[in-house]
Amino acid sequence: MTSAPTVRDARIEDVPAFQRIYEHHVLHGVGTFEEEPPDVAELEGRFRAITGAGLPWLVAERDGLILGYAYGSAYHVRSAYRFTIQDSVYIAEEARGQGLGRLLLQALIDRCVEQGYHQMVALVGGSENAGSIGLHAALGFRTCGVVEAVGLKFGRWLDVVMMQKDLGAGRSDIPQGVGPSQPVAVR
Repeated sequence: MTSAPTVRDARIEDVPAFQRIYEHHVLHGVGTFEEEPPDVAELEGRFRAITGAGLPWLVAERDGLILGYAYGSAYHVRSAYRFTIQDSVYIAEEARGQGLGRLLLQALIDRCVEQGYHQMVALVGGSENAGSIGLHAALGFRTCGVVEAVGLKFGRWLDVVMMQKDLGAGRSDIPQGVGPSQPVAVR
């Protein structure tokens, strides 16, 4: 019998697994508008930039096998956006449909609340991406809008669905002080 999946902070030695998972999404999915899979060195640079800025990068694993990952990055680099974070969630193709996306996204939400973020934004690639849209909606995200035909991938135009979730006190509280460190824009 296999054990239940666990979530932990990502480590640099996890990057090759991230590259394998992400490569599948780049080559076969619309959740990312990247068209050429980045190599391990490129993803290592992205990982170091995000975690070096104190932003969360989480891993779901079972029996030592990485099945997915999620991280928070800058929604925008202007300082007024410092309380807003964007999520990214990627699940290994062979692990889809097991609740790992929900497990990872909820853990990411919790971590971002702990770090003082007040809004989380999802930019879902492809308006037909029912899995990601449904995942975000199930965890309390609302659709803010659709930016139509902004990406060209697989020979067709793709939309971006913008979704948003209040974190912690959300918009009902004006934070005092500086807030979370300025996020790094890494896609």
